[in-house]
Amino acid sequence: MNDGTQTQKTLGPDAHGQDEKRASRGDRMRSGFSFVERGLLIVIALMTLAATAIEISTVISEGRIALADILLMFLYLEVIGMIAAFYEGDGSPFVYPIFIAITALARLIVLQGKDMAPEKIAFEAGAVLLLSIAAVIVVRGGPRGR
Repeated sequence: MNDGTQTQKTLGPDAHGQDEKRASRGDRMRSGFSFVERGLLIVIALMTLAATAIEISTVISEGRIALADILLMFLYLEVIGMIAAFYEGDGSPFVYPIFIAITALARLIVLQGKDMAPEKIAFEAGAVLLLSIAAVIVVRGGPRGR
């Protein structure tokens, strides 16, 4: 018959104290990483806002708006949206980098489309299609889609 005293003797008096120390150390590390992560997200948001302001200033000084400028603004918008999704914990944050990649490829096609070989445009359009399919899978396969 074992009433638990045998286990206590085998483990020793500090066995539970060691587990608590490890858990506490793990909590501190997670907290530290979370602090660094949030700090970097704030830096990224500030840099994105600065780049947006520079782009708007450039558009105003040139006195014209090109499609490439609009697509670049969408890239900045997607980065801000990704940061907001992280802080809200809403939706799937994995879909935002896919949207950013789609927008970046679209911008590349627009900027270099006239000078590019047709097969390169087809490859980039195929990449946009694959990324679009991936976005649908991520959105539909997430917690909301189930």
